[in-house]
Amino acid sequence: MKPTSETDVLDAVVAAVADETRLEIAGNGTKRGWGHEVVASEILDLSGLSGITLYEPSELVLTAKAGTPLRAVTAALDEQHQQLAFEPPDFGPLYGAAPDAGTIGGVVGCNLAGPRRIQTGAARDHLLGFRAVSGRGELFKSGGRVVKNVTGFDLSKLIAGSFGTLAAMTEVTVKVLPQPEKIRTLLIFGAGDADAVKAMSTALQSPYEVSAAAHLPAEQAGRSSVSYVSGSGGSVTAVRVEGPGPSVEARLAGLRQQLSGYGDLEELHSSNSRTLWAELRDVAPFLSGANDMIWRLSVPPMSGAEIIADLSLPLEFRHFYDWGGGLVWLSTPAGKLNAASRLRQAVMETGGHATLVRAPDADKRETDVFQPLSSGGGALTARLKDNFDPRRVLNPGRMYRDL
Repeated sequence: MKPTSETDVLDAVVAAVADETRLEIAGNGTKRGWGHEVVASEILDLSGLSGITLYEPSELVLTAKAGTPLRAVTAALDEQHQQLAFEPPDFGPLYGAAPDAGTIGGVVGCNLAGPRRIQTGAARDHLLGFRAVSGRGELFKSGGRVVKNVTGFDLSKLIAGSFGTLAAMTEVTVKVLPQPEKIRTLLIFGAGDADAVKAMSTALQSPYEVSAAAHLPAEQAGRSSVSYVSGSGGSVTAVRVEGPGPSVEARLAGLRQQLSGYGDLEELHSSNSRTLWAELRDVAPFLSGANDMIWRLSVPPMSGAEIIADLSLPLEFRHFYDWGGGLVWLSTPAGKLNAASRLRQAVMETGGHATLVRAPDADKRETDVFQPLSSGGGALTARLKDNFDPRRVLNPGRMYRDL
């Protein structure tokens, strides 16, 4: 089913509730591989809900229908030298889909964010409001077009990252911000994981307003299309600063002095900087292993290198760090299900969580995709599902098999 209006979406869900027909909620399908397989009778394809309905550059706000291609949103913002500051990644190629084909609703539904999250937050932090149809077959809205309009329960925080399991979004309103005048990236060559995390922590705790910090071990650095990175012959740690030209130059000089003890330094200007951070944003270092299992570990920044060191002996994997070490991307060969329990145990000991972002269907049937819920978290999640989708008609089982 491919509705072209909000009324069509409402009618489709009302009919599904009446018949207890399970629906898979999708946009352009670029992230259908993230999560458990949805066993559904119909696909509710929201890509027909497309178009920017409001854009006020002076107010830094944009409203678009949920199926609007992200590239259309980006193009409109580029004309006004503005951006989605949370830097949404393009995971389409990770799942074998075409690049640059995701939708704004998909970005919000999966709560995506790129390297700038350490400074600006994730998609949910920029979602001002939305319209949606719940699994009860009821149309509702939350929030508004300015932050001060958000009163009562902030459902925007709940709906972002719910992967279509609570409601089918029809429209979203997001906050936008100006693009930086200048971008520079300071590269540190040859640092080991532990020293790289220390360097990134030093940069992030400095007064120089770092907007991104990542570390590529030698193998992953060698896969970059940026010659300064791939040709280094070793590991590369990257620290980004953005803003007005004179400010960027002054902050970069300060970082050079502060980080000089961690290794040889080099500087990337705007074009190469954009390329490198887009590769990190889109997990490009792992695209060559088409069948590998890809994990996303969210941990305290200073714990990432310790976890990798502990895992290096029993497991075979590739890895790199983003978010100053707080996000660890890890790739293991398909079928290595012993990695799941080992990974999750190591991550849980730090208070973090591990998500299996990509794996063959056979492997996903044998393990949890998202971090297993505690008894309290499971009960709360079930109550939310009961309130929003009591008959389990929307994306049933995508996040957790019994929900």
